[in-house]
Amino acid sequence: MQANDKSNTQRLTVLPDEKVSFGQSALLGLQHVMAMDVYVVPFLIAMLIGLQSGQSTALIQATFIAAGVATIVQTYFCMKLPIAQGPSYVPLGAIVGIYAASGGGELGWSTVLGASLIGAILVIILGFTGLFNKIVKTFIPPIVGGTIIFVVGLALMPVGLSSNIYNGAGASINQNIYLALITATVLIVCVMLGSFFGQKGRVFRIGSVLIALIVGSIVAKFMGILDLSAVSQAKWFSMPQIPFADFGFTFNISAIVTMVIIYIVLMAETTGTWFAVSNVIDKPLTDKQVNRGVIGEGIGCFTASLLGSTPVTGYSTNAGVISITGIASRRVFVAAGIWFVLFGFSGKLAALISAIPSAVIGGVFVIVCGIIAISGLQVIKNERIGEKEMYVIAVPMILTLAVTLLPKDFLYTLPTTVQYLFGSPIATAAIVAIVLNKILPSAR
Repeated sequence: MQANDKSNTQRLTVLPDEKVSFGQSALLGLQHVMAMDVYVVPFLIAMLIGLQSGQSTALIQATFIAAGVATIVQTYFCMKLPIAQGPSYVPLGAIVGIYAASGGGELGWSTVLGASLIGAILVIILGFTGLFNKIVKTFIPPIVGGTIIFVVGLALMPVGLSSNIYNGAGASINQNIYLALITATVLIVCVMLGSFFGQKGRVFRIGSVLIALIVGSIVAKFMGILDLSAVSQAKWFSMPQIPFADFGFTFNISAIVTMVIIYIVLMAETTGTWFAVSNVIDKPLTDKQVNRGVIGEGIGCFTASLLGSTPVTGYSTNAGVISITGIASRRVFVAAGIWFVLFGFSGKLAALISAIPSAVIGGVFVIVCGIIAISGLQVIKNERIGEKEMYVIAVPMILTLAVTLLPKDFLYTLPTTVQYLFGSPIATAAIVAIVLNKILPSAR
């Protein structure tokens, strides 16, 4: 999927295969890590299934390490595109359901991990056989792909606004809004300085996300919101859990079927991320890359299960960060993967990134979401928009907002499979866009 113009390439200052120095890679990789809320998913799981403090810490550690390994595997060995991997929100409902249905405790968690392991193997098989790529080529033309990219940004905006800003923990709504505004303003100013001063202002654009997060955190400290007590108490080094020693795997048919359904939804969501990154770097996805990407996704999820964590997926946030900074080097993403692994082995580093106030991250996050949505519109604008195409775009857009705003009390009254699907507005919208494009008649 490729825009007719070369505006994306012109905006990039470093292309995917260009070399970046070790120091720059480390700094820019850290910027991507700080822009991702990787710790949130394991925190939510720990809260939802009632894990003890030590178990929660172990899960967060495992999640960081899994994200790091998966990022390196996908970026350097498999898809070879600048893509960062992190824990997916999609399986949350399924994980809680499988855990409870299996009686909770060690058996419940081992059943979750066993189902995740088998599901990951099936994803790898899809990649090796090329079946997933055939599905993409048949069902996701540019008009559908552009719509999916657009709804990725659209679906994430309310999450950033509501969860990170309006309802951000540890501060009042007024404080959170001020923090988000300040952080977003610093980000935009840095990008504009980079654009205005060209090569001389390159450092502002390249480091815009990191600068915005640091300034936002400093302001939060003056507001009395930044709490670093957990950082001082955390250990510099701590070993993660070891498979088969600290936890095991239990294989239950119902749990496996449930998780396979989740992986199908997860792949629909991840495809949107691939298209978003592809569009930002103006490099169309090849058949080989899609197949290798599916294999990489499967290996990442398999690794996560072996480490005692949950399925990982490509993060759309990073496509927006690439667009803002102009840095698309794969070396930067390998560095991000290494940072994740370091965070996983260091409780202090993990606590430091977890201490960044949610509103500060939200200020960056919503800007990034807007940029992702615009990337989708850039793809769509190059296509002929007839009556059929208007519905292919409009209905998924409406559904994205409808599912995002769907009251949780009503969601829990729906059949379990529907709950899993509606748990991801992106996946729901993607599936509807694909179906509408196939069943609606084209204008003669």
